[in-house]
Amino acid sequence: MIRHIVLTKFKPDVPEDRIARIYAGLAAVTKALPGARDFKGGRSDSPEKIERGYQHGFVIDFDNWDALANYAANPDHKALGQQLVDNAEGGIDGILVLDIDL
Repeated sequence: MIRHIVLTKFKPDVPEDRIARIYAGLAAVTKALPGARDFKGGRSDSPEKIERGYQHGFVIDFDNWDALANYAANPDHKALGQQLVDNAEGGIDGILVLDIDL
C-alpha cells in the first residue's frame, strides 16, 4: 500500500470554503478510481503548533504504485492539483508531497 500525503501552505486570503471544495473534488476522484481509497483531509488542530504554515493536508491510500500513477494522470486530479498550486503560497513551493510504501 502507498500512502500519499500532501501538505499545503495556502495563501492567507484563501477562504476555508474554497479549500473544502478542492478537497471534496479530490475525495470524489479518489472514490472514482480503482485502487484509491480513504481520502482524509482538513485543517490542522495540532496542539504542538509546529505546522510552519502548512495548516492543511490530506492523505489517500493506494493499493500500489500503478494506482497512484493512474490517479496522477487523471484529468480531474490534474485540474484540482492546479487549483492547489494556484492557491498555495509561492505556488508549488507551498506544497509538500510524500509517498510512503507501507
